[in-house]
Amino acid sequence: MPVEHPRPSVLLPRWRPVRGGDRTLIAQLEDELSARIADHALRPGSRLPSVRRMADSAGVSRFTVVEAYERLVARGLVEPRHGSGYFVRTRAAAPPIADAVSPAGAPSSRLDVAWLLRGMFDDGAPVAIPAGAGLLPPGWLDAEMVTAAIRAVGRQAGAEFLDYGHPRGHPPLRAQLASTLQSQGIAAHPDHHLMTTAGVTQGLDLVLRLLVQPGDTVLVEDPGWFLLFGRLAAYGTRIVGVPRGPDGPDLEALDRLAATHRPRLFLMNSAVHNPTGHTLGAAAAHDVLRLAERHDFLIVEDDTYADFHPGVPIRLATLDRLRRVILVGGYAKTLAAGLRVGMLAARPELIARLTELKLLAGLTTPRLGESVVHRLLHEGHYARHLTRVRQRVDQARHRCIEALTGCGLRLPHLPYAGMFVWADCGRDSETVARVATEHGVLLAPGSLFSPMQAPSTMLRFTVSVADQPKLWPVLRTILAEAGAQAA
Repeated sequence: MPVEHPRPSVLLPRWRPVRGGDRTLIAQLEDELSARIADHALRPGSRLPSVRRMADSAGVSRFTVVEAYERLVARGLVEPRHGSGYFVRTRAAAPPIADAVSPAGAPSSRLDVAWLLRGMFDDGAPVAIPAGAGLLPPGWLDAEMVTAAIRAVGRQAGAEFLDYGHPRGHPPLRAQLASTLQSQGIAAHPDHHLMTTAGVTQGLDLVLRLLVQPGDTVLVEDPGWFLLFGRLAAYGTRIVGVPRGPDGPDLEALDRLAATHRPRLFLMNSAVHNPTGHTLGAAAAHDVLRLAERHDFLIVEDDTYADFHPGVPIRLATLDRLRRVILVGGYAKTLAAGLRVGMLAARPELIARLTELKLLAGLTTPRLGESVVHRLLHEGHYARHLTRVRQRVDQARHRCIEALTGCGLRLPHLPYAGMFVWADCGRDSETVARVATEHGVLLAPGSLFSPMQAPSTMLRFTVSVADQPKLWPVLRTILAEAGAQAA
């Protein structure tokens, strides 16, 4: 018996394109079909009209129909079946909104790391002023510089963009990175000490996958980067916080905690610490390395914010010559977060093992973004751009500090550099952040920057709020309401 296929919808032949409009014929047909699928006029499993029938009925070319159908395939709405045509795909139902956005067993109002990330990334969130966000506003960066580099790289693209690329990363970029590090006193060879990553986050993830086992102790700074705490917890490690001061970690505490817990790693920002803006002093840097040798632990130096430092900062990787130190850096904060280009610098045997893990985790990193960053570095565009960005950030930081103190907040220590201000609001900052959401303001409470999420009176502000004068009267109201709730 002949195989029967589901009949195509009789509604489709009545579709007529609008010629000379803003939308191409392909886009019009794609819109029509996707709307009918969404409205269940075309049900899951039903067959679309054949390419010939659709083209003849609508008076368009077969090419137009094929391109529209293939776009629907790419969107997951339609599937092609060899010798049978195109069919509406059966799709799984989306989970309820509450299940999709709330951690299991946790109320949606919980102020945790996921809450802050949702506020930073969800375009639909009711946030008018993202005062605690982790990125500079797009207008502070240079979109035209980046897009010009993308166009230039695209014009020169050849067959090399069609393969996976080098496992350790785009060789010209590694050579450029090595040259930059060498000029800053870090003896890094492009073929032995360096590999590229998809941003700092992937770099840190690869290091933790390689060097940490469940049950291992890892030292972190307190306060420190909240996303790192979540990553460590996911690996089943024991997280121990080392108090961070203006000149670096509390050395007595570091010595005592290392002797007690025998850590595998110590993860820290040396230059331009997140969230405080402090930077490592020379004496403290020497002592940290001395303690690392005494207690036999490695140091992962997160260099994310170092380019905000005026001049060349003191780095542990410089003093250590990449023996015990793994340096992780990237360009998300100063150039473009969407490029996702980062780097790891370490001793050769570690780079070899990290490269193998990178291949297993996701093969190679995208060559297009690495080529764009290489072009910007090599032609000097990034250096000039960085000077402008650093100047704007420094000026905004001073204005932000003035405004915060004018609202009654206190700064125990002024930040040395960078895009954050760490301020004491004098009351539970989680309560303040919760009240702030009711006013459309996203604040980052200090408890998120604690390895144990301990209660805190501190708040992290991004300096770009200096350009939002409407924040300050609202902030005074928020602090007054939070104080009344505490009373």
